[in-house]
Amino acid sequence: MATAGSVAGNDRWHIIDAADQVLGRLATDASRLLQGKHKPSYTPYIDTGDHVVVVNAAKVKLTGRKEDQKIYRQHSGYEGGLREERARLIRQRKPERLVEEAVRGMLPKTKLGEAMYRKLKVYAGPDHPHAAQKPSKREVG
Repeated sequence: MATAGSVAGNDRWHIIDAADQVLGRLATDASRLLQGKHKPSYTPYIDTGDHVVVVNAAKVKLTGRKEDQKIYRQHSGYEGGLREERARLIRQRKPERLVEEAVRGMLPKTKLGEAMYRKLKVYAGPDHPHAAQKPSKREVG
């Protein structure tokens, strides 16, 4: 029986190497895999997407002057609770967040989008604990 999160048995695992890849192009490819748009069985209101593992997130490229000009914002919900941080500082502190935020912004803003987002695994280095799932290598392009 199919679970609420996905269609049973159709989930594949893909691995994307982010080293020297442009962030936006990588995020587009990852979001298409998470949504299942690469499958003929794609349906907008059903989670037919696959799992995506992104490695080497610390080596992803930002084009132009985005490294210094792109700002990531968080708000605590309290008055004066806005925190802003530049992409360069985020890359130093938590490089996985660059890829996570880019992909999350390309997914639907619904419960289904949250289920898709949970299938994304991002790692700063080349190692990941998902070898047992036998992920297939995916080229961005």
